[in-house]
Amino acid sequence: MPGASRRLWLCRLAALLLAPALFLLLLEAGLRLGGYGFPAAATIPCQVNGVPCRGDNVKFGWRFFPRALAQEFDPFVFAAAKPAHTRRLFVLGESAAQGTPDCAYSFGRILEVLLDHAHPGTDFEVITVAMPAINSHAVVEIAKDLAGYQPDFFVVYVGNNEVVGPYGPGTIFAPLSPSLSLIRAGICFKSTRTGQLLADVAARLGARAPSPEVWRGLEMFAAGRVAADDPRLETVYRHFRRNLADIRDIAAGSGAGVLFCTLGANLRDCPPFASLHRADLGKDDLAKWTALYEAGTQRETAGDYAGAIESYLAAARIDGRFADLQFRLGHCYRQADDPEQARERFGFARELDALRFRPDDRLNAIIREVASTTGDARVQLVDVEEVFRAESPAGMPGRELFHEHVHLTFRGNYLLAKMVAMQVCRALGTADERSLLEEEGCARRVAYNAWAHYNVLFKVLNYYLRKPPFTGQLYHAEQVRRLEGDLLRANATPTAEKNKQIAAHYRDLIGASPGDIWLRLRFAEFASVFLRDEPTAVEECRRVQALAPHSYKPHLSLALSLGNLHRFEEAIEYLNQAVRIKPTCGQGYHMLGLAHQARGRPDDALTCYARSVRLSPDNAEAYRRMHDILLSQGKANEARAILRQAAAGGPGDRPFRAKVGHLWEPLTKGNHQ
Repeated sequence: MPGASRRLWLCRLAALLLAPALFLLLLEAGLRLGGYGFPAAATIPCQVNGVPCRGDNVKFGWRFFPRALAQEFDPFVFAAAKPAHTRRLFVLGESAAQGTPDCAYSFGRILEVLLDHAHPGTDFEVITVAMPAINSHAVVEIAKDLAGYQPDFFVVYVGNNEVVGPYGPGTIFAPLSPSLSLIRAGICFKSTRTGQLLADVAARLGARAPSPEVWRGLEMFAAGRVAADDPRLETVYRHFRRNLADIRDIAAGSGAGVLFCTLGANLRDCPPFASLHRADLGKDDLAKWTALYEAGTQRETAGDYAGAIESYLAAARIDGRFADLQFRLGHCYRQADDPEQARERFGFARELDALRFRPDDRLNAIIREVASTTGDARVQLVDVEEVFRAESPAGMPGRELFHEHVHLTFRGNYLLAKMVAMQVCRALGTADERSLLEEEGCARRVAYNAWAHYNVLFKVLNYYLRKPPFTGQLYHAEQVRRLEGDLLRANATPTAEKNKQIAAHYRDLIGASPGDIWLRLRFAEFASVFLRDEPTAVEECRRVQALAPHSYKPHLSLALSLGNLHRFEEAIEYLNQAVRIKPTCGQGYHMLGLAHQARGRPDDALTCYARSVRLSPDNAEAYRRMHDILLSQGKANEARAILRQAAAGGPGDRPFRAKVGHLWEPLTKGNHQ
């Protein structure tokens, strides 16, 4: 009887444990069969010309960000089975690896040009699988997904977002946890349909902390200040080390080599984003510090750099942890022709910056440690930070390599690609620096022409430097004036003959690399803007759409070109495909609204504009068009409701109000009818 009783209790215990597990398995299977949820891997299956391929998954970021704010990969596609005589490299990282502000000129693109030129008998695939705002927690998941697709090398350029990215102490998204196991369990759970269902239910019930409705870049993290001595940074460093080690092990398990790159940062021309006083600074000492700091700024403005240094050093003896103070010292030492002191102070300023958008010394030290403590010859270090110092005036990297804080100029991307190419060549036993193309040759191969250079500078000036937190940096007006001058010099009036030459160059490059989606996309833009040749733009966009059928972006580009030709029904077809691929695409719904409105279907246009503003509450043009359509239909009350919706949903800043135009006039007069 005791044995039977024991067996009975074991059966009960098994039932108690197995029943919930069985229920969860059945729930997961049912949700998948029913089409609920989203694929969580970095890549999704697609077919190109009948060949099974893998393409970027626009929903990968949904595991780490609210869906409307989720960042994404730029389009890529590769054959699921690696072709013969091919070397496959995956570039992993964040926005700097992606190539921001224009991924068509990323270091991965340049790396492929360098390797192909150095090894004419081998086809190199360099696939950039990088995304803005993520950090090493997400990159581990990307590496896991890619390990099964026969990589030869992983190139890892990650670390800029460890503090402000998901699970960092300065983030606005998933909060920091001291337990890496808990973080990974949460990430894994969100990859299941059951986890996605529970997350959706929690969101509908308001159980999750509110998040921003609109992506505003670095500005969103302005409140996430983290001092250099914040104890939470130790957790960041511990997680970063483990994540890198796991990426190394994943690469080894796939048989691939891994190149860990240290991170470059703009020291000379990027002042701190935020400064904090030491926590124990008393009121009297703060008053003395402020007086000395202000005296230093007055002397600096007057050109008395020696006097300014004297005042700043006196302030530093009271509180030397204020990042702006250290940067001002660096600036003054540089003006006083003391580069050694300048370099040291610029470094201090970066370390003390309370908005930690740049990598600090500890992060780079961890990268060196992980790359050098294994004994495995397949694990190599590419010391980008050291090479950038060697390539910069007096060892202080600045605007020659960086557009702003960490995003690389074409020269910066070229140097990084060249360093990686040399390591790859060494690993393949073909190291010969003389076989690598020079910077100018690479620029020609990726079509980094005068038009591309102007576009890049325009984006940097208007999408970055003219917005917070850049507007709060020291010497901001001077930075803007300098870049405005660069932009004016780049905008030499294009002649018809010059445009013809650029077009011919694009055609030559596309003829040599017909599968290059970035050459085709940029040529389509050039043909539309400068040649006024919309049929060519449509043809190139069609080719891109065929080469990347899984991506919504080529669908949008094709629809835009078709719309420019007033072929609105065709545009609507591709826009519907785009929003099916990316349901959170506010831009796609806005373009659908424009197309329906152009075809005389105001009700369909209203529906699309309404979806657009739900996804993009700062879409001023959509509010204005909804308002005007309703007024034209004699629906004054509904038009006023749109006005109230604009006031409630849109940001209250002046640029938004200027875009909405007459919608805001009644509000400013107190008329809220």
